Amino acid sequence: MLIGIAPDMFWPNSEITIMNIIRQTSFIALLATAMLVTAGCGNMSSRDKNTAAGAGIGAVGGAILTGGSAVGTVGGAAVGGVIGNQVGKD
Repeated sequence: MLIGIAPDMFWPNSEITIMNIIRQTSFIALLATAMLVTAGCGNMSSRDKNTAAGAGIGAVGGAILTGGSAVGTVGGAAVGGVIGNQVGKD
């Protein structure tokens, strides 16, 4: 048992292996990160939220269009962030 959670909770009929420990730890880290990000967005303005959403969507789009290139991902995030910031501008 790792961190008080039975391994078969997420992967039924599996043995305790290094891969399963890594998966479980990654899953817990992902949940913790999602909770922190969600809590951190509570006091953001609408424009800030649009900027963050645009950057996220742009990063995914840039990664897809360039086959996962780091430059494409960062470039997509930058362009998406600018577009997101300008959406709904007064």
